[in-house]
Amino acid sequence: RSGKGSFKYAWVLDKLKAERERGITIDIALWKFETPKYYVTVIDAPGHRDFIKNM
Repeated sequence: RSGKGSFKYAWVLDKLKAERERGITIDIALWKFETPKYYVTVIDAPGHRDFIKNM
């Protein structure tokens, strides 16, 4: 979205239409999975001050 490599997959956990349109995280999202060796939890939290209350 922004053309920066660090944001290449940033939209993956953004489910809200507004999040995808604006390219920002509005609400917290979790993605849990496990490998043969690890349990992994990916957390996507809002960074913009207007949405901190959603955490």
